[in-house]
Amino acid sequence: MNPLTTTVQHTETGPLLRIAGELDYGSAPELRRLVTSLALEPGQRLVLDLAHLSFCDSSGITAFIVARNHATAHQADITLLAVPGPVLRVLRVTGLDQVFSLAPGPDTRTDRAADG
Repeated sequence: MNPLTTTVQHTETGPLLRIAGELDYGSAPELRRLVTSLALEPGQRLVLDLAHLSFCDSSGITAFIVARNHATAHQADITLLAVPGPVLRVLRVTGLDQVFSLAPGPDTRTDRAADG
């Protein structure tokens, strides 16, 4: 088991939230509380860095949607950075890849070829 860890870095464009470990039914409420507590200004961008996310179930996907709703309510944008392959597949199957802005990390790709 790889417990969920989060770190927040405040940048000029908005908060950068690094998420590592397992995001599941037990840990998703913690992430939901954290993202909804982040102060956002109109025009800012909330970035969720998922490069070190080792597992994500449907509760984790719901937490991403909560983060998007929080950003939208504050007229801010949201980007999922370095989305791991299995999570990217779920986002594509559910159509959420069209809802979220996705950005590759230094060692990841978000294009269709990444599916293999």
